[in-house]
Amino acid sequence: MKNFAKIMAGAAVAFVAVLGLAGCGKQASGTKLTPVTVGGIGSDYQTWQHIAKTKQAKDMGLKISVKEVSVGKQLNDETANGDIDVNAFQSYAFLKSYNKETTGKKVAALGTTYLEPVGIYSKKYKSVKDLPNGASVGISSNPANGARELLLLQSAGLIKLKKGFSTFGTLRDITSNPKHIKIKEIDEDSAARFLPDFDAVLISNTIALEAKLNVLKDSIYHEHASASTRGNINVLATTASKKNDATYKKLVKLYHEPAIQKWIKQEFKGTKVEVKRPLSYLK
Repeated sequence: MKNFAKIMAGAAVAFVAVLGLAGCGKQASGTKLTPVTVGGIGSDYQTWQHIAKTKQAKDMGLKISVKEVSVGKQLNDETANGDIDVNAFQSYAFLKSYNKETTGKKVAALGTTYLEPVGIYSKKYKSVKDLPNGASVGISSNPANGARELLLLQSAGLIKLKKGFSTFGTLRDITSNPKHIKIKEIDEDSAARFLPDFDAVLISNTIALEAKLNVLKDSIYHEHASASTRGNINVLATTASKKNDATYKKLVKLYHEPAIQKWIKQEFKGTKVEVKRPLSYLK
């Protein structure tokens, strides 16, 4: 009986030990996640909604909540003021333009994400060469994106811009316009709606996707990745005071996870070209 008691006591100890290990395992798997709020527009909002639900986000210890904001300046304002931790929607050139124009707090880039080509679209013509003399062309009224689109018109051979044309260039910097095209600034968020009213309209890919347009197939001309378009690379951004925050930096790494990139390429038909470059490349 004594031996039987010893055996039962040993079994009880072993059982308690197993429960203890199980408890430890449960605690480890229930590690507290760090909350972070990401603000997005259009397809970027959609992308981060997906990322927030992934195993990769949890593995990095992140609990991501995603907020949709429809206007870029408002999203930067909320980020600069700390109402949103990180935003995903803008090119580096847009960020610089915002910081130049705002009198309040600034935003800063955390890391690069992708290049999303701007396209020239037309319901009337199949090539930029077909655009007639005096053609009406709509470009963004946003200063940074308007300058970007003027550079695209130059690349397409429709105009020439003064030497040294920069992110802050304007229509006044056009030095040659052989076809006398009439360029009008329009609200970029509604750019696709203007297609019936113009001979051609320049549309950012975020807006084009919302209008069910694929820049690689539906535009008559579009941007290509090169040294001259590096300012057009999109970034994740936060308030300037948090640009070195380790948690926020994790979001950059998370975006470039292979499984997440595979989903993005499939979901957006290759129109978001991954760019994994240091921030120094943009400057």
